[in-house]
Amino acid sequence: MTTTTATTPGVPTGALNASRTAATAARVLRQLRHDPRTIALMILIPCLMLILLRYVFDGSPRTFDNIGASLLGIFPLITMFLVTSIATLRERTSGTLERLLAMPLGKGDVIAGYALAFGTLAIIQSALATGLAVWFLGLDVTGSPWLLLLVALLDALLGTALGLFVSAFAASEFQAVQFMPAVIFPQLLLCGLFTPRDKMHPVLEAISNVLPMSYAVDGMNEVLKHTDMTADFVRDALIVAGCALLVLTLGAATLRRRTT
Repeated sequence: MTTTTATTPGVPTGALNASRTAATAARVLRQLRHDPRTIALMILIPCLMLILLRYVFDGSPRTFDNIGASLLGIFPLITMFLVTSIATLRERTSGTLERLLAMPLGKGDVIAGYALAFGTLAIIQSALATGLAVWFLGLDVTGSPWLLLLVALLDALLGTALGLFVSAFAASEFQAVQFMPAVIFPQLLLCGLFTPRDKMHPVLEAISNVLPMSYAVDGMNEVLKHTDMTADFVRDALIVAGCALLVLTLGAATLRRRTT
């Protein structure tokens, strides 16, 4: 018996359908509702990390202002990557995704439904973290907190897209976690959080210029320093959004219909 990739007659292969996408998202959200630990990890951990960071720099509030905005975008990206990669891998290894693809459901519907479900939680996560940082922890930003929220949300969606994508290359949850050092840590080191990117070795600076987390941090810093929305902020936000869309498209390409 040989397993091959095939297209089922009458089954859509890529086009999006709003009702099918919404149904997929609703199913994922129902599953997550019964997993409070996962919900707590996605929604509460970034808030707890920001509280911890605030009081680590209790004697130096300006330091918290300087790096807090950047981490407001980085924390959601990391948590959404971790949770999404593991949750999607469970769906793949349990056969749920393959059963879904045997139904009249396009690959675009599946990946968009998952992105919509996790994106809904990303909105809640980003709103709570931004509100906590600005209105309770005293994060001092020159620009609008709504722009901070926008970048935090785009970062969370990017983490979701990366998690959906890398789940295709892991055979176990342990392997999914192993992708974090490969996918997230290099971006964390090169995004400009620890030192300005233009002061890095030229090779590392060139690499950082193609990593999406660099533009997430740059976007947060634009809000930190400027009262109005700048052209650089718009560029950074569009790059992060574009990277998320590109990775989601690649994630859809990893889905395969199988017949035996």
